[in-house]
Amino acid sequence: MNTLQIIWSTLTVPNELLIKFIAIPLTFLDIFVCMLYFSSILNINITKKRKILYVLIYGIVANIITFITPTSYSVYVNLVVWPIMVFFILKTSLLKSILSEVITMVTTSILDFIFANILLTFGITSDMIVHIPIYRLIVVLGIYLIIYLLSRLIQIFKININIFESMSLKNKILLIANCSLIILVLAMQFYLVTFYSNNMPLFITIINIIGLIAYFSVSIYSIINNSKLDYTIRELENTQSELHTFKILHEQVKSFKHDFSNMVNCIGGYIVNEDISGLKRYYNELLEECNKTNNLYALSPEVINHPAIYNLLATKYYEADKKDVQVNLHVILDLNEIEKFMKIYDFTRILGILLDNAIEAAEVCDKKIINVTFRKDLINDMILVIIQNTYMNKDVDTEIIFQKGESSKENHSGLGLWKVREILMHYNNLNLFTTKNNKFFTQQFEIYK
Repeated sequence: MNTLQIIWSTLTVPNELLIKFIAIPLTFLDIFVCMLYFSSILNINITKKRKILYVLIYGIVANIITFITPTSYSVYVNLVVWPIMVFFILKTSLLKSILSEVITMVTTSILDFIFANILLTFGITSDMIVHIPIYRLIVVLGIYLIIYLLSRLIQIFKININIFESMSLKNKILLIANCSLIILVLAMQFYLVTFYSNNMPLFITIINIIGLIAYFSVSIYSIINNSKLDYTIRELENTQSELHTFKILHEQVKSFKHDFSNMVNCIGGYIVNEDISGLKRYYNELLEECNKTNNLYALSPEVINHPAIYNLLATKYYEADKKDVQVNLHVILDLNEIEKFMKIYDFTRILGILLDNAIEAAEVCDKKIINVTFRKDLINDMILVIIQNTYMNKDVDTEIIFQKGESSKENHSGLGLWKVREILMHYNNLNLFTTKNNKFFTQQFEIYK
């Protein structure tokens, strides 16, 4: 009985040392629950291994900060550490790293305010919550329980935000700046609530909280709406490319239909005269024309099912067509898979540079041909993008061309392939093999899963 009384009296009186020791396991619990919450809202896929690493590493770092930093400053140090840990350990974007902190802080601040005011009706002040272990445990565990339940509800009903990947760079920068300001305001609000809530009228605190939530909501809503507008504009541009493809395809088919009887008569003339060599020449010319139509069929959103890649390929195809360069497309792949293994922004930059080089090399040849193939290599478990083009300079050095400033073409900076190599260095699952023979110059881009 005496033991229970000692424990109860220890928990119900101010005890700074006990608060710090209780904070050790609570810190790990806090990090775990908050990770479940923000990863559910932001749709961040995290492996079990990364979850364990994140909780352990960040938990240890947060506890060290708590013990070596004065209490009034440890919170602010953790505000800086949080997005850094999310970015490097959970391997997500900078935007999501900052948003993970903002979303969780807004939620916990609201819950902290609610619990503080509920306890205040029973005569328990904010100062008592901070310094008396039993009240601290009630508030903290109550907040964690609600956040955990919210994360479970988000997972069950799939209430998450998926718009960030389609945001333009400008909107991402605006959102990051906005979220950084929100973190600063929240930190100031936390300080005021913690140390001055007993001296401030309740309605002032309520107005501050409501104003903060309103500002956060309106700002994020405006930026997301702006991002949706950007996305709609890109979709319209893709639709225009599709309409342009269908228009050319319709004209090609219409032309074939009009000339079909003439083609049959020509073939019949070669057969009647038994002119097999002439028939072969005519067939090769006809086949070349048919290949153009087949390539247009391949240049469709059903086959090239990623809007960014489709728009790039369509643009490069028409650019090549204006220069009488024949582009043969072979897509045997769900292009959306590429995003699982690298950023689509980096992929389209590499693809654009390789296609530009291929067009420039092929346009000066007698036979202007580019072959572009997207396929899987099931044996090596990788995605292959192979670009072949005819070329004139058979002495080109396949190593030197990747150096900065090197180019086999006049009036060119030589930065394209150098930039490709720079992008490749940021990944450990990409390879680019450059080969050549008497007919084709080949770039084989490999994406390992």
